[in-house]
Parts: sequence; structure tokens; C-alpha cells
Amino acid sequence: MTEENGATKALRLHRELSAIWGTPPGIARAAAVNHSILGRRFMLTAAAFFAIGGLLAMLIRTQLASAGSVFMDEGLYAQVFTMHGTIMMFLFAIPLIEGLAIYLLPKLLGARDLAFPRLTAYGYWCYLFGGTMLIVALAAGAAPDAGWFMYTPLSSGTYSPGINSDFWLLGVTFVEISAVCAAVEIMVSILKLRAPGMSLGRMPVFAWYMLAVAAMMLFAFPPLILGSILLEVERAFGLPFFDPERGGDPLLWQHLFWLFGHPEVYIIFLPAAGAISTVLPVFAGRPLMGYRWVVIAAISMAFISFGLWVHHMYMVGISHMAMAFFSAASALVAVPTAIQIFAWLATLAHGRPRFSVPMLYVFGFFFVFVIGGLTGVMLAMMPFDKQAHDTHFVVAHFHYVLIGGFVFPMLAAAYYWLPLITGKRPVHHLSLPAFWLVFIGFNVTFLVMHLTGLLGMVRRVHTYTEASGLEIYNLVSSIGAFVMTIGFALVLIDIVLQVRYGRAFPRTPWKAMTLEWAMPKPAPAYNFASLPRVDRRADMLAPERLGRELAAGEGYLGFARDGRMETLAVGMASGRLEQVVLLPRQTFLPLFTAAATGLFFIAMLAKLYWLVPIALLATLALFLGWTRATGSGKDSGALPVGRDAQAPPHTESRNAPSWWAMVFTLAADATLYASLLFGGWFLWLSAPNWPPATLPEPGMLLSAAAIAALLAAGAAGWRARHLAGAHPQASLALCAAAHGLATLAIAWIAMTAIPDRMGHALSATCFVVLCYAGFHTALGVVFALFGLWRGRQGLVSAVRCLDLRIGKLWHLYTAGAGIAAVIFVHVFIMLGAGGGAP
Repeated sequence: MTEENGATKALRLHRELSAIWGTPPGIARAAAVNHSILGRRFMLTAAAFFAIGGLLAMLIRTQLASAGSVFMDEGLYAQVFTMHGTIMMFLFAIPLIEGLAIYLLPKLLGARDLAFPRLTAYGYWCYLFGGTMLIVALAAGAAPDAGWFMYTPLSSGTYSPGINSDFWLLGVTFVEISAVCAAVEIMVSILKLRAPGMSLGRMPVFAWYMLAVAAMMLFAFPPLILGSILLEVERAFGLPFFDPERGGDPLLWQHLFWLFGHPEVYIIFLPAAGAISTVLPVFAGRPLMGYRWVVIAAISMAFISFGLWVHHMYMVGISHMAMAFFSAASALVAVPTAIQIFAWLATLAHGRPRFSVPMLYVFGFFFVFVIGGLTGVMLAMMPFDKQAHDTHFVVAHFHYVLIGGFVFPMLAAAYYWLPLITGKRPVHHLSLPAFWLVFIGFNVTFLVMHLTGLLGMVRRVHTYTEASGLEIYNLVSSIGAFVMTIGFALVLIDIVLQVRYGRAFPRTPWKAMTLEWAMPKPAPAYNFASLPRVDRRADMLAPERLGRELAAGEGYLGFARDGRMETLAVGMASGRLEQVVLLPRQTFLPLFTAAATGLFFIAMLAKLYWLVPIALLATLALFLGWTRATGSGKDSGALPVGRDAQAPPHTESRNAPSWWAMVFTLAADATLYASLLFGGWFLWLSAPNWPPATLPEPGMLLSAAAIAALLAAGAAGWRARHLAGAHPQASLALCAAAHGLATLAIAWIAMTAIPDRMGHALSATCFVVLCYAGFHTALGVVFALFGLWRGRQGLVSAVRCLDLRIGKLWHLYTAGAGIAAVIFVHVFIMLGAGGGAP
């Protein structure tokens, strides 16, 4: 009788939680904010883009299969080549990683969702709309054609006068908004939304990898976003950042691009390595050997990757000392890579490996990635790189690293976690032939390409002559590519058949010991009926027993409280229970906000500049609309969470996830700002045609007034936070007024004291730096007025002061950034007067 009552209670709990967390069918699916739905959307959309990118690759191999081919002309080949690289790097690899992390992390960490479900939904729509812009351009014959790296001056208005390059610059920037959103979401969720007791030392290794990846995304993407903005501003308005005749330098684009581009290789590899570190121990039958060393190695790779960007630029004329440094750093990255590989081999050696389809792809990864790593060490050596630069040898290395280091592990992960998504056990009828076709086809394609590169075949050219003797090698590569494509088609068919005809299975089909298997299959919208307490490393749990206990409501939050979506947050390092996080319900606002953001990019693309401020204001208004469902009119105090524990709501906590989200957002913002200032100093040091004939003359009095207003805004914002329980209205009003005055002063300097913005890069740089500061001070007005409005609504008190704490961060950062901008302009002009070199 007790068992029956227990089952009835568990069923009732399941129904109550499903009613709260579930997403209705039909048009309401567009309002979904659940991480499982959004994770699947990211992965399916990335798979669709992968299919398009693969089709373009087949067009490339068809063109190169024979000498003097007329299959495609030069212009069309340039579009196909550019879009293949763009799709694979920006629309497939990174979004697939984001989708896998969005789907898996709450399940691995013992949470019900990510920290900011609406931000995840907004990021998905930005990704979809931005990617669609690029595909529409391809279908219309107006796709970018300057290469997926968009080197200047080829991509500048002089040599690419059409709209093609604008599609790349605006579409990719739109997609990168999604990536930055995902980085903030993933970092905060990993650091705060874990099961109680799960300290950093107990986290599953995949979470460690994704934490490193999210941090890399946070600091790697802003330089590319800045470069895209500067190049689009040059193309649209004539500000000369990359034009050497007017004080710019094309190499500035390469620096900004590869500050993103080389870390991106490791952004792609590390999640795949995290999947290997999760999958391989399961099939080896023992926990991962050297857990701490693997974590240290992953973090080391993330750190070292930011010091390697110049090894893509050995041929641009940098100093011997710089080449020696970057060559050594490029070789150094092999050390943490080797640590991980040896840890995986040790795990296999100390276990009893079981061979299944996921393990086939793991061993395929070992073979392919090691070859790619060896050729990478070769290319890291400057003398060899000078010989192989810009040849098919580099293309072969690149694909061995990315397909071997990413696609093979991701296919292993797909077969491993597919039962979690579908609730069905795999039936591997087509899996083996699919693997061998992919593996053999890949090696035939790219192993031969090493040889064509050594024989001198240059990449990015659409034809070659019979006299070169390269036709037979290219034909073999093309045959291999079509074999590999057939293999990928079989993988797709195999997965579809497994989803359709797979059999039901027990809770842990692979005998894994991680939390994602301690839930019903397929996973419900709320993940866990109650949340676990973790008292050991999270890859050494007992999912069978734990799953029964959690389903019965014996963990934390084993109840539905007032129809609210709740999960728990913990201390970052300790894993101690800290707060109850209240999550938002389903809403169309992320979709509408992304559409308004898309309107901004479309207006820029169509040169409808009158529409740009309207789109920006609409986006801002919609973001403010998100806050209507947040906040509380009274202090709640500590809430019971089960297991005789209590915790306050996050709105009454010092270390709320949203506060940390602002910290990480400002870190990304500061990286973009630092990249902008770096760009200015780089031009001063290296660009030709310095100094300009005429220099800007910003007035000292107005600059001093701007600095005084910024200091007042920062001080008032800081004081308002500390008056939250009293009367912060006066301080907030003063803060808004000071930000407004600073905005006007900075705008006046930018518009009147820097008149020759299109004549020289010095003036253009000063103008953009001031625009950055003015934009932030204008948003400072919004933050101050928002805090004032929330206070008048009764949503702020001495305890409920999260809005003011977040605003304080913005006000202090904006004050510092604005003061730095004004000082930078004066110093930059003074140094510019002395010439382009110290």
C-alpha cells in the first residue's frame, strides 16, 4: 500500500511539474524557453547548415576533380568557397557546441534549466535569422566572395563594391550575438546552477571543458565583432581603418580576425575532447584517469590559445623575435593536448573496454587527430610554414584537426546521448558501414591533399593546368570526398531509423555513472522531479538508485510551489546551497526581440539608415519588456527547499546569477573596447601615411566637463545601491542626469572637434572611441531610469536590491570606460602629431 501511495505521489508530482515546465504544442512552441527544446533546435539547425556546407564542399571537389574545369566560373567558385568555410565555422561548429551544451549541462549538473532561458531563446533566433541571411545571399547569387576570413583590402569597398561582403559582415555579427549570449549563459549556469554538494572538484569533466570554452568565447568573439563593425563602417561611411592611403592598415583586420580565429580552433576542439572524456571512461568501465590533470590541461589549452594568433601571419613581415615567440607558443600547446591523450589511453589500459559504435568514432578521432596534430607542429615551425603557406597542405591539416578533432567526437557523442534524447535504445544496422565510409572517405580526401600541397597547389584557386601533374591526385581526393558524403548520408539515415524504430531501454543503457541518466527517458521538461545532493565526483554516481529517489521527490524542490519554475543555485567553488532561482515562463518576447535586432541588420544591409535607430529603440524596448515578469513587491525571506533546508530567492541574494551575468557581459564588452584601443595603437605604430595633415582639436574644457559628469554618474550609481533600503531616487535621478550630460558632451566632441573622420584613420579612431563611450553613457541613462522606475513600483528594498546592484556595475564601468575614452583621444592626438612610430 505504501509503495502504491509512493507511486501515486510521484505521478502527481510529475503531472504538476509538467504543467509548469512543459511547452504547449502548436504556435506556442515558438515561445519555448526550455533548454531541452532549444538545445535540440540548435543541434538540428546546425545539422541543416552542415548539410548545406557539405553540398558546397562537393561543388568545390567537383570543380577541382579535373584540370581546366569549367563546372564553375571564378566568381561563383569564390562565393561557394567563402560560404563553405563560413557555414562550417560560424553556422555549424560553434552552434552545434552551443546546442549540445545547452541540452546537456543542466542534466549533468543536476539542475532543471539554465540560468537565463529567455537569453538562450533569443540567442537561438539570432543564430537562425543571421544564418538565414547568409543562405539567402547564396541563393540570390550575392554571397560573400572574399574568403571566409574576409581579408582586407580584398573585402573593402574598393575591391568588393557590391553587397556581398556586407552580407558576411552583418550576418556573421548577427550570429556572433548568439555566441556571446551562449557564453554568458553557459558560464553562469556552470558556476552557479549545480546540484547542492557539487563543488568545482566534483563537477563532471564535460562541464569543466565547457566552462573553459565559454570563457574563450567570451574573450575571443569581441575582437571579431569589432573588426566586422569597423570594416562595415569603412564600407558604409568611409571611415578608413584598413585603407593605407588614409592612415589605415589591412593587417589590423588580420590581427583582429585571428585574435578570434585561432582560439576558435580550440573552442571547437575542447567540447569534443570533453565528450571523449565523458564517453571513453564509460566504455572503458572505469572513471577517467588523471581527472585533475585533464582539467588543468583543458584550462591550459584555453589560456595558451590566445597567444598563438600570429602564427597565421608569419608571411606578413613580423620581426624574428615575434616569430620565435609565436612559434614556441604554437609548439607548447602540444603539451596539454598530449596530457589529455595519455589520460584517455591510461583509462583504456586500466579498464575493460567495450566496443560499440561510439567507441569506433573515438578510435577514429585518435587516428585522425594525431595526424592533424603532427602536421600542426610542422606548420608551427616558421621555416616549414613559409614553404607550405597558402597551399593545400594547410587545408589538409586544417580538416584533419577540425573533422578529426570535432566531427568524429561529435558523432561519438551523438550515438552516446541519442537514447537520452529519444528514449530509445540504438539499433546499429547502418552504423558500422556509415562509420567506415566516413573514415575511409575522409582519409582518402585529405591525406592525398597533403601531397598536392607539397607539390605546390595553392588553395583558393578555382582551376589548374594539366601540365602541373596534379589532376590524378585531385581526382582521388574528389572521389574520397563523395565516399565520405555517402557515409554522412548513411549516418543521417541511421539516426532517423533509430529515432523511429529504436526499442525502449533501462535507465542507463551504457552503465554510465553521471547524472543525466538518473531521469526518465526521454528527459522531461523539468529534468528532475527533485534535485539531487552530490557527495562525490559526478562521474561516480549510481543513476539507477538515484533516479528512483529523485522521481519519488526525495531530493530538493520535490514539489511544485505556486506554479513557479524553480531551481537551485550554489556557491561557485564550494557547491553549498545558496539560493532559489526563479525562472521565467514561456514567452514570445525573445522571438520578437531577435526580430527587432534582425531589423537593425537588415536596415544596415539595405542602407536604410533612417530605420537603424528605430530598430535599436525597438530592441531596447523589448528587452525592457522582459523585466515585467521579474521582481517581487515584498521580501520573501528564506524559502523551504526540502531535505530540511532553506534558501532565499535569488532576488534577495548577493551572488545572484544575473549579477554574475552582468560581470561576464562587461568582461566581453571590455575585451571589445581593449581591442579597439589596441587597434588605434597598432595603426599609430605600423600604418603608413602618419601623421595626418590636420589634427582634431577637442577642447579641454568640454573634455573636463565630460569627465566630471562621468565621475558624478559613477558616484551616484554607487550611492544609489547603498541607499536601496532608504531613498535612492535622488541618487538615481542625479545618475541619469550626469549620464545624459556626459552623453551630450561626448557627442559634441565627436561631431564638432573631429571633423575629418573620413580623411585619416587617426580621426576615425578617435571618433569611434568616443561613439563607444557615448553609446554606453546613453545606456547608463536607461539603467538609472530603470532603477528609478523599479523603486517607484515597490520592487526595490534593502534586501531586494538586485536591480540597483546590476546598475551599479554598469554605472561604474561606463564611468571608467568614458574617462579612458576622453583621455585616449587627447593622448592619441598628441602622439599622432609626432608621427606613426615612437
